[in-house]
This record gives sequence, C-alpha cells and structure tokens, in this order.
Amino acid sequence: METNIKYDHLIIYYFSGTGNAKNTSIWIETIAKENGLTTLLINLDHKKYIETPTVIGKTLIGFCAPTHGFNLPPIVLNAIWKFPKLKNTDVFIINTRGGLKLSKLFLPGLSGLAQILPALILLAKRFRIVGMQPIDLPSNWIFLHPGLKPKVIDSIYQRCHPIINNFTLDILEGKRKYKALLSLPIDILTTPIAILYLFIGRFFLAKTLVATDNCNSCGKCVKQCPVGAITMLDHIPFWSYECESCMRCVNICPERAIETTQGYNFVFFVLAFTIIPPSLFYLMSTIGFSNWISSSVLTENLWELITMPIYLALAIISYKILHFGMRFHFINRMIRYTSLSSNKFWRRYHPPKY
Repeated sequence: METNIKYDHLIIYYFSGTGNAKNTSIWIETIAKENGLTTLLINLDHKKYIETPTVIGKTLIGFCAPTHGFNLPPIVLNAIWKFPKLKNTDVFIINTRGGLKLSKLFLPGLSGLAQILPALILLAKRFRIVGMQPIDLPSNWIFLHPGLKPKVIDSIYQRCHPIINNFTLDILEGKRKYKALLSLPIDILTTPIAILYLFIGRFFLAKTLVATDNCNSCGKCVKQCPVGAITMLDHIPFWSYECESCMRCVNICPERAIETTQGYNFVFFVLAFTIIPPSLFYLMSTIGFSNWISSSVLTENLWELITMPIYLALAIISYKILHFGMRFHFINRMIRYTSLSSNKFWRRYHPPKY
C-alpha cells in the first residue's frame, strides 16, 4: 500500500521504567524507518537538560513516557519544560498507562494530566501538536499488584502493537490524531489526585522500597536507576526522594531483594493519621489557634495543607530509621514478612523485548 509521508526525520524522546514506553518508541521508530525517515531515539534517563535537536527538512518530534500518578514522570515534564522553542514544529505525545485484563476483557488505564499538562507546555512554546495517544500497555506497579502473567502481558502487547502502528502511519501521513481527548472529562476529574501526587504523593512513594538481607550489594539497582535516586549507604541501597517509583529496580534485582513495604506503610499511615492530627490540634488549642482552624471550611482546608509537609517530613525521618533498622535481622525479617511483594506469587514485571 502506497503512503504519502509528510516528514523527513523523526526524533523521539522517551523515558521508560520497565520497558513499556521504550518498546512503544521502538515500534514507532520501526514504522518510520520502513517509510524512509531518518530516526533518532533519545533516552531521557539521567537527563538534566535537553540538547537542541538539529532540525533539517520536515521533522516530527515525539515524547513517549509512562503515566505516574496521573502525570508524566517529573523528569519528562522537566525535559519538556526546558525544551527549546521550535516554532511551528510538529510534535506528538504518547503515554503508556496501566492496562489490565479481566478474562477476555481489556481494561484501560487513566491518563489524568499525563497528556494535558505537557500539551499545554508545548502549545505555550508554539509547537503544533499533531497527535495525543494513550496506550494501555500492561500495568507494572508492583506496589499495588503482582506483575501480570506472561500470557496476559503478551496478549495486551499484541492488542496495543497495531494501535501504535496505525497511529504512527496516520501521523506520518499528515493526519491528526487526538484519542487522548476522548477521556478528557474523566481525566479532568483526576486533577486533584494528579496535583497531590506531583507535589506530595511521589515523595511518600519514594520511601516505600527497601532491600532485605537477600541483597548482596551488587549495585545493579544503583547503576540502572534512571534518575540516580539510589545510593549504597552502609552497603544497603537507599532510595532518595528523587525516586520516580518506576519499579525498574524492583523488577531487575537478580536476588529479588527489593521489596515494597506495604505492612510498614500501613502502620505508618495509621499512626500518622490517628495520633498526629489530634496532637497538632491540641497544640494549636493551647496557643489559641483551634478556634481559627475550625472557623470556616477555608481555614480547615488551609490547615490540611499546612500539615502535609509535616507528614512528609515524618515519612522521610521514619524511612531513615527504617533503613538503619534493616541491618538488624529481626527488623529485616519483620519487614519482609509484612511485605506482600516478598511472596513467591508476587511476580515481577517483565515485558517483551524488541
């Protein structure tokens, strides 16, 4: 079938924790090369700034990344924010989002602000957005559920591959595809959660990973972390607040030593939200501020915002205490046995390789 390709070059910037966004970018690259385009894939791992791309002839630029907390990962948003202005250059946005499968029914994920926010930034930079495509590749968030079975992963991939191929051909032929806008009403409803994740939630999630005594200090997680958030502290991996919760370290650990601390997090949140609020309120009452807090809905909401940094500080402090405690056998075992991810049925996520 003859095609009428409108571009000469394709540049794709991608960020991928476990491989979904990378595979998507490779699919697009393959179609582009088959149609005579020169292509360039740029991995955003560890990128602090973006080099100005050389634009010769008709160039199409794409951004491809997973959805984290109903957003693109902050490293990608930062890259788009700092991306040089190239007026009247065509761009497209693809976000992979946690697809699942129930029997024969494919369940879509949610984009939230993963398309909206980068689109607004790019429009402000005078780019032409020609494509906005979410793709429901398998969910890989081991914090919430075991990795999907290989058979399920393969079936989701087989469904999504043609969708990306068709999207790519349409864009290369000059058509405009805005499938992301179909879920716009639902995505807008997730805005409060997306904002809370971006400014608060991701810092909590950064402190939900530990290495048990299965760890042999091989350092693979440190080398492979795409944002450099892991360091070896006293021969034990330590996750900083820069962690994107991309789950790469969990899935690549050869010893299955990295666990998500569901049990510990549950205890922390129970204590934090049952002891701290009344304690703070009592403190405020002793200095005469309790009446002000309860005087209106506005002041009550303002008080909630004020307490958020306190919870975050407690999470960071408690994580440092936990990291120190992991060197003791009793605490190590207790964390392991209260972490669902330590069970054999809690599979790691391994997508196909292309």
